[in-house]
Amino acid sequence: MERHNWDQQNIYGGGGGGGGYHDGGYQRKTSKRAVTDYGSSMVQWMRNRQPRYKAGPKVEMERPSPSYIADMMPPAAKPHNPADAIPAKHLHSSLNKARHAVNAVKWTPEGRRLLTGSYSGEFTLWNGTAFNFETIMQAHDVAIRAVTYSHNEDWLLSACNDGVIKYWQPNFNNVKAIQAHNDPIRGMSFSPNDTKFVTASDDATLKIFDFSGGVEESVLTGHQWDAKSVDWHPTKGLLVSGSKDHQVKLWDPRTGRCLTTLHGHKNTLTRTLFEPSRGQLLATCGRDQVARVFDLRMMRDICLLRGHEKEISTLTWHPFHTSLLSTGGNDGSIFHYLLNEPNTPANTTTSIPPYDSADPKNAPAQTIYPVHRLQHSHDMPIWSLDWHPLGHILASGSNDRVTRFWTRARPGETDCFNDRWHIGSEAAEMQGTWDKRNGKRSTREEEEMEIEDEADGLVDQTMPSRNQATLPGLPGLTLPNANVGSDGISVNGAQLKGGLPAPNNLPPPPMIPPPGGIPGMDPAKFAELLASGKLPPPPPPGMHGQGFPPPPPLPPNFDFSKFPPGLFPPPIPILPTPSQDTGSGGLPGLSDNPGGGAGSIRRRGPLPSQQESLKMEQQRGKYRPVR
Repeated sequence: MERHNWDQQNIYGGGGGGGGYHDGGYQRKTSKRAVTDYGSSMVQWMRNRQPRYKAGPKVEMERPSPSYIADMMPPAAKPHNPADAIPAKHLHSSLNKARHAVNAVKWTPEGRRLLTGSYSGEFTLWNGTAFNFETIMQAHDVAIRAVTYSHNEDWLLSACNDGVIKYWQPNFNNVKAIQAHNDPIRGMSFSPNDTKFVTASDDATLKIFDFSGGVEESVLTGHQWDAKSVDWHPTKGLLVSGSKDHQVKLWDPRTGRCLTTLHGHKNTLTRTLFEPSRGQLLATCGRDQVARVFDLRMMRDICLLRGHEKEISTLTWHPFHTSLLSTGGNDGSIFHYLLNEPNTPANTTTSIPPYDSADPKNAPAQTIYPVHRLQHSHDMPIWSLDWHPLGHILASGSNDRVTRFWTRARPGETDCFNDRWHIGSEAAEMQGTWDKRNGKRSTREEEEMEIEDEADGLVDQTMPSRNQATLPGLPGLTLPNANVGSDGISVNGAQLKGGLPAPNNLPPPPMIPPPGGIPGMDPAKFAELLASGKLPPPPPPGMHGQGFPPPPPLPPNFDFSKFPPGLFPPPIPILPTPSQDTGSGGLPGLSDNPGGGAGSIRRRGPLPSQQESLKMEQQRGKYRPVR
């Protein structure tokens, strides 16, 4: 489905306080960063796919060998093989420098970045290919509880513990904020046409808002305790909500009437979610350690998803495979279920689905066990799961303050099923699939890499400060020897009050009057003022048509000794000529060399080409010649 390259990124410690550069400084270490490239698998599918009535693509069947990595297909190319999309391999763990619990994870609609909302109220963007830090911003003053994108991909809504909802554009420009509830908001969802959205809050109510005006239209009451989750049907006017009162309710958004109540859970509901592709199924989970799948056509539960030993905190549907469901538990485990495969353990009676029984309405629900288990995916409860729009990467956010990325194993890979995420650190160390010492070192290197990426991102976003003198029209370039107050500077290098300061901290030159006198003044009075050392202020603008005329050139034998001392300033020193030590046209303090100085630009080294990476892998014997 996708290739996992190892990007050899060089981490430099810059010389001269300038940070890291690819053409300067010393090389600190070479670290590996996992990069997931789904472009090759998509191109392979687009090149070989055929209409469905022609029995699909005619490609060689994938076999458990590394040579078949080139033939991997995206999940959308295999609609009848959901097991191929199970994310069993750990890709990357991302964490901020200031760590906080991750309450919400959401892929951007185009799938290039992952958005996370933290307990501190911050938005963090992670790259969707290399999984490195991109940017961070303070979105709310308190913990973020829910984020959702509109179906037209033009808007983002976020909700927090204060009951405030904020409107965001795709470039994360906040355009509006409304006070929707007085208690924490636990869930949000857009209507199919994006004209309305619904919220669920700890005040036991659901509220429907008009999106364009941000006006509350109706309040849905009926739950006896906190409403913990809400979802709007992908194509119909139907709402579902789960509450702390152990009830699942279906609502009519037009009238605000409760259509039915589904009783099945024995503890607090944590998530209720419609299946996004066809909309015929409804998945719910709660603190009773069981997830249930309801058929809306029968208005009853058809599947019981068992296997968790602790509370189930969240769940999510695969974007393409309607039978693939993933759940996250309070113990940090992630389980994947296939609704058409019961996976009954040994010495357990296998149940049949209600569809195959003689009385489907009264038949017991089928019990399904996980097809794959990630017992040690996180150290604390998992609060959010979200699939990449292409369905090849699953992101998880947890209370352990880490965001992790998971994907399917490549053909021929078997070690990933016995790593520390599956069997634990101690068991993996005994089997030799994980080295505790090297693992801690690599984890530390990843954390340092994330901290450096975050520092780079924050530096790149820094604007010129208001107390820094800058050249007119050149943002970010400081003036040499400038010592001017903040009242004389504006953002983006505007003009300084009073003109440019003189070099070497010399006093500014006084106004030089023309030798012939000031127009409109008696020459005798002007000579008297010159002898006394006093000069009048300049005439107001507009005098003699164009204001103060420019001074005429001085006579060849002009004698400065006849004038009072201090009238004429000392000669201005000539600035140094451009050289190797002076950049930006010879201005001192400005360097053109990006590899030195604290004010230079940080640049990353070039990425290796795929052809070179393939040759390196072939030399290691991991790939056989092209078929």
